[in-house]
Amino acid sequence: MGLLFSRGPILDKAEAAGYAFAMIRSNRRIKILAAGLSMLAGYVDAIGFITLGGYFVSFMSGNSTRLAVGLVRGTPPPATAAMLIATFVLGVMAGSVTGHVARHDRPAAVLILVSLVLAAAACLGMAGLSLYAAIAMAFAMGAENTVFERDGEVQIGLTYMTGTLVKFGQRLTGALLGRERFAWTGYLLLWIGLVSGAVMGALVHPRLGPHALWIASAAAAVLAAITRRLKPEIGMARASS
Repeated sequence: MGLLFSRGPILDKAEAAGYAFAMIRSNRRIKILAAGLSMLAGYVDAIGFITLGGYFVSFMSGNSTRLAVGLVRGTPPPATAAMLIATFVLGVMAGSVTGHVARHDRPAAVLILVSLVLAAAACLGMAGLSLYAAIAMAFAMGAENTVFERDGEVQIGLTYMTGTLVKFGQRLTGALLGRERFAWTGYLLLWIGLVSGAVMGALVHPRLGPHALWIASAAAAVLAAITRRLKPEIGMARASS
């Protein structure tokens, strides 16, 4: 779902995440869509973080560090981190399969899957099964990352910001050196989306508890509808890649 797809070797994680707006620089509405998806990820991640007391449901680098420390020191127990990482990967696989089956309706189909899984997470949380709710959230966030997948490669990482911040720094430096003046703005928008979503999740969860996930489920459904409205623009972006 991008404008410029790499023709060379497979990108490393930082490059793959950082290509977010290099590919869609000329389409403001798709930029905003990507930022909205990142906001959803931040919202869900904040709820998961609070629910699990310091584990993440979308940021697997943090869970990987916790897994490693837990394996060496025994605190925190590594099992929770391992389950979240494994479930996230399964979510990525499910999202890729869903997108493959849906073909040209990939973004909407993947987001419908995300919406349904987040609804299931809300139900699990309301039943007092917090750990299982968080596992469902991790599955949903893994699937969300495949919205911008093409030819088996994720073009825009929506739930992790390291690569995006690297590209932000590079593009900002380029602007200071006289190259493209505003190439950095899209990367900043993506980061702001995730952070603002996390702020909303942190504010809403103490008031609504697991019911806050119904908002996330509804948001994913709305974003699915938006992707269908943007389908002609997405198609033109692919055609020019």
